[in-house]
Amino acid sequence: MESTSDRPLHLLAFGGGHAVLDPGTGAPDRFVDEARPQRTFLLDNVFAHWHDRTHQWGSGHVVSDRGSARWHTPDALRIEADVVEAEYHLLPGLQVQVRRTVAADRLVERYAFRNTGTEPLTTTGLGVQTPFADLYEGAQRALDHAVHAHVFTGGGWAWVLAQPMSGQGRSLGLIVREGALHAYAVETRNKDTLSNVRGHLVLLATDRARNPGAFGGQPPVVIAPGKEWVLQWELGWYDSTDAFLAATRAPARMPAYAARTGHGLVVESGQEVNCPDRAVRVVRESPTRHRLTADVHGTYPVRIGGGARSEVLFHLPVDEMVRRRAHVIMRDHVARERPGLLGHAFVPVDTRTGLTQTENGWADWSDGSERVAMPLLLQLGTRLGWLDRATTGPPLDGWARFARAHLLDATAAPRRGSQLGHLGPRLYDSPWLAQFFHDRHGLTGDDVDLDLSARILERNFELGGREHLSIGLSQTAAAVADALGPPGQDRRADDLRNNILDSARYFVKAGPRLPPHEVAYEQSMVAPLLDLLTDAHRLTGDPVFLSAIKERLPWLLAFSGPQPHVRLHGVPIRHWDGYWFGADRLWGDVFPHHWSTLTACTLLRLPEELRTDHTDGIAGHILRAGMANYREDGSATCAFVMPSAVDGRAAHTADPLANDQDWHLVLWLRNWEAAARLTGD
Repeated sequence: MESTSDRPLHLLAFGGGHAVLDPGTGAPDRFVDEARPQRTFLLDNVFAHWHDRTHQWGSGHVVSDRGSARWHTPDALRIEADVVEAEYHLLPGLQVQVRRTVAADRLVERYAFRNTGTEPLTTTGLGVQTPFADLYEGAQRALDHAVHAHVFTGGGWAWVLAQPMSGQGRSLGLIVREGALHAYAVETRNKDTLSNVRGHLVLLATDRARNPGAFGGQPPVVIAPGKEWVLQWELGWYDSTDAFLAATRAPARMPAYAARTGHGLVVESGQEVNCPDRAVRVVRESPTRHRLTADVHGTYPVRIGGGARSEVLFHLPVDEMVRRRAHVIMRDHVARERPGLLGHAFVPVDTRTGLTQTENGWADWSDGSERVAMPLLLQLGTRLGWLDRATTGPPLDGWARFARAHLLDATAAPRRGSQLGHLGPRLYDSPWLAQFFHDRHGLTGDDVDLDLSARILERNFELGGREHLSIGLSQTAAAVADALGPPGQDRRADDLRNNILDSARYFVKAGPRLPPHEVAYEQSMVAPLLDLLTDAHRLTGDPVFLSAIKERLPWLLAFSGPQPHVRLHGVPIRHWDGYWFGADRLWGDVFPHHWSTLTACTLLRLPEELRTDHTDGIAGHILRAGMANYREDGSATCAFVMPSAVDGRAAHTADPLANDQDWHLVLWLRNWEAAARLTGD
C-alpha cells in the first residue's frame, strides 16, 4: 500500500451524509449530515481549541503482555473510491488493520488485531478514539451545532447515539456488530478544559490494565497465534431514537431497570439471563421471560447470553431511605465542634473516615449553598409524617437560626457559606433558602418565616433573578405568593407572580440565546427554564407559554439517552460535578447525578397536554435511578463518576464525599403526589 499524504480530501458517502477523511491517515475528520451540514458531530480545532491529532477518530491504544502502544498514522494506507485500508505495526507480532467501506446506507469500520507471533497475545487495554462533539460553547451554539453522545458499552450489546442537542434533526448512530465494548473512558478532562467540555470519548474493548472491576469486570482480549480479534461497527443516520434502537437488534428488552427491594424486574430475552451476585435471584418464567428479585439495596450486574451485559438497581422504599438518610444527616453531618450558632450547620462528610469535611477555601464544600438540601430533607420528611418532629425539631430550629445569622446578609441576599469571606450573593442559593423558610412556615405557622421567605425572593429579583435560571425559583415564588394571599388581594403576592411572568416573557423572547450561568449551557438551565414557562402558563393560561414549552421540551429530552442500564437510561448527562463537589476531584460523566432529578420533576409538572407515556416513563426511571447514590445504611455519595478512566486515572467509582446528593430526595418529596402516581411508592 502506498502513502497518500499528498492527496486531496476524500469523502465516503453513506445514507444522505458523508465522512470527510484525512488524506494522511484515512480516518474521518468530520461526519456531515447533508440535510443539516452545520451540525458538528466530531470535535475539531475550530470547534475545540484543545482537540489534537492524537485524539483523531479511529486512533487508539493497546496494552498487552508484549508491551503497550498507540496508533495514529498508518504504516501503509490505501484510499480508493469506496474503500479505505490502513495498516499499523504496533508491537512485535501485533498488527492492526483498519478497513472502512460503505454498505448500503452504512459506513462500516473494521478493526482487526492480528497476532503474527508464535505465542498467545493477551490484551488488557484496547481503546479506539471517538471524539464526538459533546461540549457547551453557549446555549445557541450548542443547540445549533453540538451533539450529546449517549454511550452504552454492554459487551457485545454496545452502541453510541450522537444526538443533536436541539433534539431536532438526524442523529448519528454507531452500533457494534462484531467484537465487544466493555467500557469507555474520557480524556482531556482537567482543570484546563473545565466544565463546559465533556472531553474526548474512548470506546474500550477492555480496560483491565487500569480498572479491572469497572462496568462489572473487564475481561482480557486473548488472541491465539496466527489469529485475529475483530471489532467492527457500523455508522448510520437515524430520524428517531426508536429507529436507532430497532437497528441495534437488542438481545433483550427491559421494561424497567430499578425496583424496590423484594419486587421483581423483568428481562425479556430468549437467551440465558443471570447475575454473578448471589443477592439477586433469577427465575425463568417462560422461554423469553426472566424475573430478577433482590432483598438488599444496591446495583447489580446482569449477564444476557454469551456476551451482553447491563446493570439494575433494587432500592429501599423511599420513606425508609428518607428515615435512614435523616438519621445519618443528624448524626454525622452536623458541625458540632463549632462555637455558637455555627455548630448547627450541616456540612459534607468523608464516608471513608466519618469526619466532617472542612471547607478548605473550596466554596462547594461550604456549609451553605447545596448543603441546604439536608435541612430541607429533614423538614419535608417531617411534614410527610415519616420523621419524628421531636427528633428533627431541635436540629431544624438550630439550623434556622444559623441560616438567618450566617447564610443571609441584612438585605436577605444569600451568602455562599459562613467560613469564606463574603464574595457577593449567589442567585442559585436564594430559592433554596426561601424554600426552607416557606416550608418552615407550613410546619410552625410562624409568619416571621413566611415574611423572610418572601424577602429572600424579592431580593433575588432585585439582584437580577428575572434573567437567571435559578433552580426552583418559579415554583418557590409561586408557592410563597399563594401562602401570602389570594391573587389580587395581596400586593406582595402579586409582585412575586408578576416577577415570574416578567422572567418568563424575557426567556420566551430570548429563544435559544440563553445567558451563560456557572456553566455555559446545561440540563440544569433547561429544566428551570421549562418550569418557569410552566408556572407562567398556569398563572395565565396564555398559549404563548404553552408554545414556548413545546418548542424547548426537545432540548431537555435530548440530554437523556435511551441506554438499557439503570445508571444511564433517561438520566441526563452531567460531567463536572465529581470535581467540584467530590473528594477525589475527578472530572467525567456523573451518572446518576442528583440534579438529573430536575428533568423528572420538570416532566411531571408539564401542562397535561404535553405529558405523554414517554415523558412519564423517563421521569419514573430518573427518580428510581437516583437511589443508587445512597447505601443501605443511609450513607451516600455525591457523585458516581461513570467512565472507566478519566485522563488515565481509574474511575467508575463512587466519590467518598457525601455532600449535595440529598437534592434527589428533596425533589422527589417536593413532587411526591405526582411522582407516586408513576412509581407506586
